[in-house]
Amino acid sequence: MHFKHPEILYFLFLLVIPILVHLFQLRKFKKTYFTNVKLLKELQQQTQKSSTIKKWLLLVTRLLLIAFLILAFAQPFFKAKDDTNAKNELIILLDNSFSMQAKGANGELLRKSIQDILENIPENQEFSLLTTSDIFWDTNSKAIQSDLQKLKYSSYAFQPHYLISKVEAKKPNTTKDYIIISDGIGFTEKELEKFNTETTFLSLSKAENKSNIAVTKVDISAVTDNFYEITIGLQQFGNNENEIPLTITENENTIAKTQIKFSKESESVKINIPKKAISGKISIEDGSLPYDNNFYFSIEEPKKLNVLIIGNETKNDFLQRIFKGDEFETTETTFAQLNFNKIENQQTIILNELDEIPQSLQNTLSVFYKNGGNLVLIPYEKMNLSNVNSALKNWSSIYFSSLNNQEKLITKINFNHPLYKNVFEKKISNFQYPKVNSNFAIQGNSFSVLQYEDGSNFLASTTNSLGNLYLFSAPINKENSNFQNSPLIVPTIYNMGINKGNSNQSTFTISENESVVLDAVLSKDEVLSVSNANYSFIPLQQILNDKVKLSFGDYPEQDGNYSVTQKNNTIAKLSFNYPRTESNLTVQDEANFSTFTKINSVQEAMDIWQQKRTETNLWKWFLATTLLLLIIELLIQKFVK
Repeated sequence: MHFKHPEILYFLFLLVIPILVHLFQLRKFKKTYFTNVKLLKELQQQTQKSSTIKKWLLLVTRLLLIAFLILAFAQPFFKAKDDTNAKNELIILLDNSFSMQAKGANGELLRKSIQDILENIPENQEFSLLTTSDIFWDTNSKAIQSDLQKLKYSSYAFQPHYLISKVEAKKPNTTKDYIIISDGIGFTEKELEKFNTETTFLSLSKAENKSNIAVTKVDISAVTDNFYEITIGLQQFGNNENEIPLTITENENTIAKTQIKFSKESESVKINIPKKAISGKISIEDGSLPYDNNFYFSIEEPKKLNVLIIGNETKNDFLQRIFKGDEFETTETTFAQLNFNKIENQQTIILNELDEIPQSLQNTLSVFYKNGGNLVLIPYEKMNLSNVNSALKNWSSIYFSSLNNQEKLITKINFNHPLYKNVFEKKISNFQYPKVNSNFAIQGNSFSVLQYEDGSNFLASTTNSLGNLYLFSAPINKENSNFQNSPLIVPTIYNMGINKGNSNQSTFTISENESVVLDAVLSKDEVLSVSNANYSFIPLQQILNDKVKLSFGDYPEQDGNYSVTQKNNTIAKLSFNYPRTESNLTVQDEANFSTFTKINSVQEAMDIWQQKRTETNLWKWFLATTLLLLIIELLIQKFVK
């Protein structure tokens, strides 16, 4: 037993007073003689005996009364079982990622969790609340009510270990209790290893319907005179046996409609839309998560892409045939006839079997590549190796080593490389392998595109985040290789002329720090802005001569179709979509949370802490005992003779 005011116990010395009174106020009996004293002696003995008992009873009662009264004022108590954590600060980590849009037994998981917090945390309880997008330090349920009711969903995944690092930075020297409210989608043991399981409660929200369908991508798969054929990718999580309606709209006007029935996890549908500039939206209705049912896309007005081929006319013939389509404006020239003024207007430049790369061309191409252009280098057997490697050093860490005159087969395709996006319906390993008779070895850091049977690179690539550099390891003329006769040559060379910077399609994923290069000339202190009817922001901008690189970082916060404006003039249309990282509701693994105390509501956590950490106050019992002793004293006075 402990006392809140132990100094009051010094008043126990007052118990000496009733003892002294008892000792010094004893009654002295006076003797009186009678003729017949037998009866009086018996009465005297009885009276003296009962009076002594009464005095002792009164003394004990008064001593106890005073003692219990003093103890009551000292406020005795028993310590709580978990007394060491009684003063912990309460921290609530609330998941507001898109997976919390799912519906549980009582509605949307996030809205139910907010209601649970507001209803079950006492108004006088101070706490801090952190979500994926918002932070509220040292607040209470009344002060935070309006903000919580307006809380929006976040495109970022819920990461408890990241939030706890913020808490520790803000409150480094305090002990804390945590309540984690989440559906657990995407959690790993690493996410939770920093938490003290003894002071952390986990409220695990569960969706009733875990099946979900997401629109994942849109690509232009074919172009005709009047139409774009777009391929729409969808992914199913869980099982869905119903046909799903799909609609394509532009400015709320319907362009196309269809129905999709899933036979496997991923499905795609091809639809023709008018060949024009479009800022559209693809929508489905699956009765599950709303956030991934819409996919925004922008297609600019068709424009020709400029391709410059520098090399020998006879050796350039196969390249001109590949780039002769309506989407390309192709120029073929030798170095001697090269017009340097045209280089900055190109999107792709191919150096086809040059003897060497003069310093003047190296400098010009360095600026071109830095500003987002594509460079393709096809080596010449008798080229000046040190000169070409010197040029490559200006653009990347890739270089050639000496020529190898051994025949090699090209056997491996990197199907994940952007060059082959939407080229193959499935991965193939058994095809007619092209060959080369001689080749250079490609050294340095690069991405493999096509490889020989020994794992070395036939075609490699690198990027500076704006432009792409493609490097063949061997001449691909008909004397050295049959690659020109391979089905691989057309998609490989064709797609080198198209990249993110000059593609007609301008669709980006929020929070993936993507960038785009636009044609624009900015004056001093002038910036481009990105906006739609509901949201606007100014991205990070880098001026590149007559172009501007926009880097989006984590912006915008809302998906949709946007316009890029310069002095109130629209210069480009862009589309942004939320990442589909929260679409799979079937990945909740409760085994990751086995060490945590699970609760069904915030009230449950508050009750457990109340039970474990509330001390047992005894002063009321001592005061009640004091009153009881007072009553006993009165009864002794009245009934004991």
